[in-house]
Amino acid sequence: MEAVLKMHDITGGYGEVDILKGIDLHVFPGDIVTIAGTNGAGKSTIIKAIMGLLPRVTGTISFEGRDILKGSVESRLEQGIGYVPQVANVFPSLTVHENLLVVQGVRRQKERAASMYEMFPALAGHRKRKAGLLSGGERQQLAFARALMREPKMMLLDEPSAALSPALVGEIFTYVERLPKAGTAVLMVEQRARQSLAISHRGYIIDQGRVAMEGDAADLLNDPAAADLFIGKH
Repeated sequence: MEAVLKMHDITGGYGEVDILKGIDLHVFPGDIVTIAGTNGAGKSTIIKAIMGLLPRVTGTISFEGRDILKGSVESRLEQGIGYVPQVANVFPSLTVHENLLVVQGVRRQKERAASMYEMFPALAGHRKRKAGLLSGGERQQLAFARALMREPKMMLLDEPSAALSPALVGEIFTYVERLPKAGTAVLMVEQRARQSLAISHRGYIIDQGRVAMEGDAADLLNDPAAADLFIGKH
């Protein structure tokens, strides 16, 4: 099976400081892949490199066999990469429905919005509510729905459970788990590594800008060395 995303020897960062130091990573169609590691390891920087948000990047990044390293953020969205950042992922002054309809490049917007309400029923009763008034869990669901409006082939999730209560964390992971069934592979950065790996197919443990370990998610969960890395014990 051909990988939908391939990263090879990715190095880069801000200014002259390299945060990523030779990252190799791949995601197959239907995969949920977790990127775990300690704070400052470079996890979210990998997502930014894929989306074209890192100022300086060398190496190769291909999506569905096409080189995207020098493409714009918009071109990557158009090719089928969805992105849910950790913060600023909805427009708080717009209603739920307006947040969905404002997404550019969507065919049959009203039909797509209707399908998002089916996927995220909690949003259906809040169509006219401003996004800034939603609960944390509802707001994250709206962020997912906005990204899914384009029918992406892969979703990049940066800390989707951040700032959520334990009860809502499980709910968000349930939504993540459903994405491959809708034809969307997932690459997810998560601090809650054990919960994230539990719903993942594969995982990468990042340490100081490098891939320290990679493999099947179940194997990483049961590996003491991996546990030492992603819970911060060296």
